[in-house]
Amino acid sequence: MSTKKLLSESLKIVNVGSPSFKQDYERQHIDYVHLEWRPPANGDLKLLNLISQTRQYASHIQKANLEVIDRIKKAEAKLVAVKKAIEVIPNMEKKLILHAGPPISFEKMAGPMQGAIIGALIYEGLAKDESDALKLAQSGEIKFDSAHHHQAVGPMAGIISASMPVHVLYNEVHGNYSYCTINEGLGKVLRYGANSKEVIDRLKFIEHTVMPVLNQALEISKGVDIKSIITQALHMGDECHNRNKASSALFLREISEYIVQTEYNELMKRETLNFIKHNEHYFLNLSMPYCKLALDSGKGVKYSTVVTAMSRNGVNFGIQLSSSNTWYEAPANYVKGLMFPGFNEDDAAPDIGDSAITETCGIGGFAMGGAPAIVQFVGGAVQQAFDYSTEMHEITAGRHQVFTLPPLDFMPTALGIDMIKVIETGILPIINTGMAHKKAGVGQVGAGLVHPPMLCFEKALEDYTKQL
Repeated sequence: MSTKKLLSESLKIVNVGSPSFKQDYERQHIDYVHLEWRPPANGDLKLLNLISQTRQYASHIQKANLEVIDRIKKAEAKLVAVKKAIEVIPNMEKKLILHAGPPISFEKMAGPMQGAIIGALIYEGLAKDESDALKLAQSGEIKFDSAHHHQAVGPMAGIISASMPVHVLYNEVHGNYSYCTINEGLGKVLRYGANSKEVIDRLKFIEHTVMPVLNQALEISKGVDIKSIITQALHMGDECHNRNKASSALFLREISEYIVQTEYNELMKRETLNFIKHNEHYFLNLSMPYCKLALDSGKGVKYSTVVTAMSRNGVNFGIQLSSSNTWYEAPANYVKGLMFPGFNEDDAAPDIGDSAITETCGIGGFAMGGAPAIVQFVGGAVQQAFDYSTEMHEITAGRHQVFTLPPLDFMPTALGIDMIKVIETGILPIINTGMAHKKAGVGQVGAGLVHPPMLCFEKALEDYTKQL
């Protein structure tokens, strides 16, 4: 093209990278297209060098990641029992308490987690009151460990003690199990650090009424397919982390006919049905162990860079890779979103809970595009929900063909967070979650969105290259 012809045509402007230049075009009423761009790894030479060290293993990494994705997608999940934790959870002990997130000592725990442990000790009969429980927790007589180390997960504080009833999920394809407590409902609950008499009474009700009725109903039914319910619920406006209206109703439909067939009296049956009916978050404690079950199926694959766990203990955020059981930790971020009346952001504790296992498996925040009503709970706009679900495909190794989002033309959910892609693109996984008050016992103060710290992924990359 001649210079004369080039100069005679109108300019077609593409603004690359810096958004500051856009203002000049807009002031001059010049049409332009803005291209979002940033250098890989934000131009960090150390990270770029580490990434370059992985290139010669690219074919091994791709093959390993595809194997992990395949295992996760093939995993099935049947709810087969509801039993006391000490009866089913591997290596559970009377004086062992499991918690959310990476391992942490009692002294360093966030307020809600300490409050929940105090409640658990009272519930177990190991302490008579809050003061007695605090002394016991600090004595060294009680052991603490991450629930993830025992194939278990728990929302928020994530506390599991020996006598607590847990859902038992079984994966027929890979032969593994996972466990999660029963969701208590809203209000003052143990998972947010409350430990008053009403909290303990509710836990006892779950143990003495809900557990035996549900367990016998499951024996009669031969188990409930949890994966199938998630698939249906994603088409009904749930994302199965913070919105579980459809999934909880679907579970109630599946289990109710078997509850009425149990040998227990009418009062126990009715109370169990009403407990599930009036708890729209009941299914959260089933979607979480499904995700744990599926992701554990993908562990132990050499060379894989897929994240198989993301979790928070209210102090640190930790991730694990398929190829490593190491926790890569960094200080947890604060959730940004909508506060309940009477609270502000200063009241909230840092990000806490095992529930990010849902996003790790491609639902939750990754599926918000199929649950646009969630923005009324966590904040933001409907378009943001669509954008997040689309953007997550840029940092994953695959997609879940079974989990699809109708508002996005049945687009499959993004699956298999790739640690290297996160660092290269600078795009962090999106998580929607509740906010706990920083003081024990106050409860939930809001809900919103949060990202893991990038430092978790950077630590994982550094260790990964050493292993190579």
